[in-house]
Amino acid sequence: MADKKEHRILVVDDEPKIVKTARAYLENAGFRVVTAEDGQTALTVYRHERPALVILDLGLPVLDGLDVARALRRDSNVPIIMLTARVDDSDKIVGLELGADDYITKPFNPREIVARVRALLRRRQLDQADQSDFLEVGLLQLDLGARTLTLDGKLIELTPTEFNLLKIFMESPGHTFGREELLEKALGYGYEGFGRTLDTHIRNLRKKIEPDPQNPTYIQTVYSIGYRLVEA
Repeated sequence: MADKKEHRILVVDDEPKIVKTARAYLENAGFRVVTAEDGQTALTVYRHERPALVILDLGLPVLDGLDVARALRRDSNVPIIMLTARVDDSDKIVGLELGADDYITKPFNPREIVARVRALLRRRQLDQADQSDFLEVGLLQLDLGARTLTLDGKLIELTPTEFNLLKIFMESPGHTFGREELLEKALGYGYEGFGRTLDTHIRNLRKKIEPDPQNPTYIQTVYSIGYRLVEA
């Protein structure tokens, strides 16, 4: 059984009703929940509690949710699920580019939050279990045990979702993956209609590993199907 600390979830939102509902459903599902109502408090709670996952509202007082995500990514790879009432896709894309792993749009079904949390944590545990070897493609070397990537000997920081995507690609170089297949394999959940989420994660990966992200040599787009990884 996993350590209880691994099941601690930080819920950050300035709407008490949302926090109360999310907390009730998550605790009923067996998680331990800590909360914060503004961005600055969220960072303080995170550093003290070190939760396994953060559910983060974008529209926060004191410190905006995007700034919180940016700060979290500077010193951790904790999975982040964004909550957003904003209808503009650009806000979601910015959040994903900052390193968030997923987003849920308000209003939401609280059962969906539980499902997303379980999926991300399950994927993290599967990736960490019995992994002590390496994957290599070209100048890329993925250490599955340490969950680190080096490119030509240089350490490259990856978010959990970026790591999962690259692992999937490097396990089957040359294989073309469909978009829905990649989303389900990387996040452990069916994401029909969330193609832009995948595109953002792929774009972030390209920025980190490609000599020229606009003309990728590792992660290639297979039009109308998905993506594949080839040896550069």
